[in-house]
Amino acid sequence: MKSFLITAGLSLFLLASCSKWLDERPQAMAEENFYTTNVEIESGLNAIYETVRYLSTFGGFYTIQHEINTEYMYGRGSFAPMNTYQGLDNNNVGRITDTWNNFYKGVRNANLIIKKAPLATLVTEADKNKYIGEARFLRALYYFHLVRNWAGIPLHTENNLDSINVPKTSADKIYELIESDLLFAEQYLPDNPRLVGAATKWAAKTTLAEVALTLKKYDLARRAANEVIESKKYSLVPVSVGADFEQLYGRDANNTSEEILYFKYSSKVSGQGYQYLAYLHASKTTHFPPGGFATIYSDSLNPFLKNWDRADLRYYFNWYPSDVGVPQKTTVLCKKFSDRQATVQAAANNDYPLYKYSDLLLFYAEAEAVSNNAVTADAVEKLNMVRRRAYGKPANTPDPSVDLAVGDFASLDAFVRRVVLEHGYESIGEGKHWFDLKRLGLVKEVIQEVEGLTVADKHMLWPIPPREFNGNTALDPTRDQNPGY
Repeated sequence: MKSFLITAGLSLFLLASCSKWLDERPQAMAEENFYTTNVEIESGLNAIYETVRYLSTFGGFYTIQHEINTEYMYGRGSFAPMNTYQGLDNNNVGRITDTWNNFYKGVRNANLIIKKAPLATLVTEADKNKYIGEARFLRALYYFHLVRNWAGIPLHTENNLDSINVPKTSADKIYELIESDLLFAEQYLPDNPRLVGAATKWAAKTTLAEVALTLKKYDLARRAANEVIESKKYSLVPVSVGADFEQLYGRDANNTSEEILYFKYSSKVSGQGYQYLAYLHASKTTHFPPGGFATIYSDSLNPFLKNWDRADLRYYFNWYPSDVGVPQKTTVLCKKFSDRQATVQAAANNDYPLYKYSDLLLFYAEAEAVSNNAVTADAVEKLNMVRRRAYGKPANTPDPSVDLAVGDFASLDAFVRRVVLEHGYESIGEGKHWFDLKRLGLVKEVIQEVEGLTVADKHMLWPIPPREFNGNTALDPTRDQNPGY
């Protein structure tokens, strides 16, 4: 049975195998009466993770929308308008409004810890720094997702905690806070999580590597990723057949050698199940017995899938054919996350793999090559490690049957594109590929090449929700709204 983050007092911490998540009690209490002891601060820390459980964030819709944005996935029903790449319609604006609100809810919970922990007289300085490091890590993580989707946004910190009317801050300034928070977190977070599913210094370094790639700070990205590699704490989980990937994504996958940071869900506790599976699977399938909506799907003749080597074990692990009522008869659904023991739609037991060691190796491969302005043997080796595992080979043993060589790449750009493709194969269904295409400026080119569609400029960002303009008088709906909305 999994162990996870839970709520409130010490007695509950002793039952960590029975529940994962916090309620929001800490933020409802008077600040002067809370955050004074280790138990209270840890309870408040656990509350920061609550936001990732919601359907509007990593529990479902947030991932769905980013998968539809890719060149290989399509949306059905009220998500279908996203297939045109012309921006969000009213239904999807409503969904991202909830995403916005819930990420900011996580930011507020983090700000409470950052503000109050230094004042806790019953907590040691070492513990204070550890707790603040975890809160700053989570604040950075939520802002990283906010800024990539909206660019400039209101900047809420511990210094304006009670302010409703906060002006729009540039994306550059948001990234400055993110980088500062992550540098603090990697210094003070522990090697091992205080609870399964909590952040560590290695999660902070991995996030910093992706942030640095996004900002094109390749030396920083290489440094952060290399420190994770050199820690020797992680390794790729070996596979010999496609089904072995269940060790990474299945209902019982937990705390493997590859898990840097997974968001934890549980079918055993009401309201804490992983809802995403109901939107991946069809109405009748053994992969998810309660059935689902098949909200997103792909086509085996889509070039991304058609060109995917069928000897790659990931292909057959990730896809299964299903007729979901669309014109093409070569429809496939994503089965990466399957729970064959689930009994209700909102209670899958799988976890969301925010960062796996394979992600980290590919971050390093890209950063190593670009920082050296050349395709290096080290960069290619990290790419090959991921490829070998994908073909059922030992990850650390050279294998000419699957290995790529430095000479296989005509240019640095060709290598970076191959790394991004490999990351796409690794992260199918995880909502990550869109961010790779976007940060490298490849979105319009790739969608035109694969789908024959022109991506509207407005589609590159989400609109600031109308509800934010109604409640925040420091924002001007004409001046501050993202272009095209």
